[in-house]
Amino acid sequence: MTYKFTASLQQEDELIVATCLENGIASQGQTIQNALENLKEALELYYEDIPEPPTYPQIFVTSFEVAV
Repeated sequence: MTYKFTASLQQEDELIVATCLENGIASQGQTIQNALENLKEALELYYEDIPEPPTYPQIFVTSFEVAV
């Protein structure tokens, strides 16, 4: 069974950090693809003993500007 999650990605020093917005689980990698693959693996390990992950409300992500 597959589940859909939302991730944010952020450059931190030499690594890309991928964070799952639904549950806060994070992983990192040298590239965006590597960071996402590592995050998927972390989520699989996190949920492997749970028969069905909880449902989360749909998350909408956007960016905007603020003048300061």
